[in-house]
Amino acid sequence: GGHSYGAFMTANLLAHAPDLFCCGIARSGAYNRTLTPFGFQAEERTIWQAQDTYIQMSPYLYADKITKPMLLIHGDEDNNTGTSKIQSERFFSALKGHGVPSKLVLLPHESHGYRAKESVLHCLHEMEDWLAKHCLQHVKGDK
Repeated sequence: GGHSYGAFMTANLLAHAPDLFCCGIARSGAYNRTLTPFGFQAEERTIWQAQDTYIQMSPYLYADKITKPMLLIHGDEDNNTGTSKIQSERFFSALKGHGVPSKLVLLPHESHGYRAKESVLHCLHEMEDWLAKHCLQHVKGDK
């Protein structure tokens, strides 16, 4: 799992290397690079200059390849450029539409980094439950 860019990487790994992990946890990520058309990370070209790159770097567009359970957590008021909550909402819809076991948790009054004690504890609770439900049997050897 991961937060922000780590969430993006988690989603990409589940899409392109599905046998590496038993499930994913992605917090406040950007999953559809076409929603950031004027660049992202070190990519300075626009979507109109590098359309293939934007498509290849968008796990949202590979939701049909994801089979492992995915927990998405996002601050309801994320103001970080490129990671508005619509990223998680749309990715969640795509995953559900393809039958992927998934859950979306929106943290009220939180931005890109979660600050309230209640939000942090809620996030930890959701992640612990997710791992227990979707990964613990793999650690114990049960299939």
